[in-house]
Amino acid sequence: MAAKSGAVRVSREEKSKRSAAVVRQQESTAVNLDRLIHERTRLAIVSALAVNPSLTFNELKELLGASDGNLSVHARKLEDAGYIACTKSFAGRMPKTEFRLTAAGRRALEKYLNHMEALIQATRER
Repeated sequence: MAAKSGAVRVSREEKSKRSAAVVRQQESTAVNLDRLIHERTRLAIVSALAVNPSLTFNELKELLGASDGNLSVHARKLEDAGYIACTKSFAGRMPKTEFRLTAAGRRALEKYLNHMEALIQATRER
């Protein structure tokens, strides 16, 4: 009986090690997420621009329900990273700010989505 008990213990230990390895892999994968895009408002901006050729500041603001200051700060971070492009012009005497997703932004979003899909798949396999 001792042999069986020892075999079960090893089996449980091995299972525990495998579970711990999967958890470490998921944690490491989660840590590697693009934090710039992962933030909710920035993800919303990038996602909205991914399905529209361009959006004005006011269109994005209305779509996201964001304040002027909040949208402005997040858009600036994405622009500084090269993920979105900002064009400022005038429509009559009114300033018009228009945003579009850059190629780098589209690649970053694709990478982020692939990363999230891998995390979801790994979680479902557990």
